[in-house]
Amino acid sequence: MTLTTPTQRAFALISLALGGFAIGSTEFVAMGLLPNIAEALLPAQYAADPAAGVAHAGWLVSAYALGVVVGAPTIAAVSATFPRKGLILVLLVGFVVATVASAVLPNFGLVLVARFVAGLPHGAYFGIASIVAGEIMGPGKRGKGIAMVMLGLSIANVVGVPAITWIGQNAGWRIAYGVVSLLFALTFLAVAAFVPRSAADEHATIGRELRAFRSPQLWIVMGLGAVGFGGFFAVYSYISPLVQNVTGLPESAVPLVLVVVGLGMVVGGVLGGHLADHSVKRTIYIGMLALIGALLVTVFTAQWVWGVFLGAFLLGATSSAIPPAVQSRLMDVAGDARTIAAALNHSAFNIGNSLGAALGGAVIAAGFGFLAPAWLGIVLALLGLLVTMVSYGVERRTDRRAALRSSSPSTGPITAPVPTG
Repeated sequence: MTLTTPTQRAFALISLALGGFAIGSTEFVAMGLLPNIAEALLPAQYAADPAAGVAHAGWLVSAYALGVVVGAPTIAAVSATFPRKGLILVLLVGFVVATVASAVLPNFGLVLVARFVAGLPHGAYFGIASIVAGEIMGPGKRGKGIAMVMLGLSIANVVGVPAITWIGQNAGWRIAYGVVSLLFALTFLAVAAFVPRSAADEHATIGRELRAFRSPQLWIVMGLGAVGFGGFFAVYSYISPLVQNVTGLPESAVPLVLVVVGLGMVVGGVLGGHLADHSVKRTIYIGMLALIGALLVTVFTAQWVWGVFLGAFLLGATSSAIPPAVQSRLMDVAGDARTIAAALNHSAFNIGNSLGAALGGAVIAAGFGFLAPAWLGIVLALLGLLVTMVSYGVERRTDRRAALRSSSPSTGPITAPVPTG
């Protein structure tokens, strides 16, 4: 990979971040349009019980997230030997096709399948793009490279998601997904033009990538991402009905709340990248505690206008500050399997996405109200903090055992007796 000027590096990084922008748009735009989608695709259920209709439409969020969970490790392992730029371009084509299908298919079941397919390239794109961005940034700046790609996703929540939500509310949700497909097409052109060729890891094999799954720590860290971030997605998936039914704001206020979430994500993403390069462990602990605090703010202040906006900003900031550190830790515990580890970060978060959306919809459908997902989110975030403690506790015990083995006389080098006479 050869980029000789800062301008070339900037255009390459912006092109990769543009992919994050498009992915953020396709992943999160449904959150602000769930009532519109439910009314269009589930008219009978929505007319009889709007809350149940919105909860049913939330399956679209879960379907996309499950696509990420399935696609990230599968594509990363199978494509470990592929040239990275070419693979990124193929993934972008997949995004275009699946997003167009989401916009034009006629009924809920088919759109549900399209959203699952649209999620398949998500984790692989972020994983591979993060590796390429890290190489562009240079040694010692891996966290900043990861954060740069993720910054596109955060900016999507400031500009893309609110704007496309507004388009969907006024022109129809199908038009909204049509706009998202154009963003993916633009990203394809930008990556083709500005991102340099990046050779695949010549030592990579499918077997080496899959061996990462033998590490207990890999599963524990994935559990942290899945359970902890389920707390965020339990709230964010149903942000539109929360704003309208708990705070009492009109539908037109939803894009403004999404802008505030996105601003928080931008701040948190930049801060999280810097912190992760200093201490992955401290960043995860502080970030999880801050996420719990943000959820508590939402629970106790969402009925007020200032409270819902404050909670939205804090949720955005805390949710985007942690991913660079979690991805760095996954890459550390996976050893040589960098590609699959980088992709698994997004599998973990989207397990949380699916889990949060499903459980959040369940508590709403059970009649506990639109604030119930925030209470559920606190429980999930606390479990995520517990998983973090388990991960580092296991690491400390492993390190102590290794130190004892290395210092044991029975395992030290055998030396010949010194002659005495």
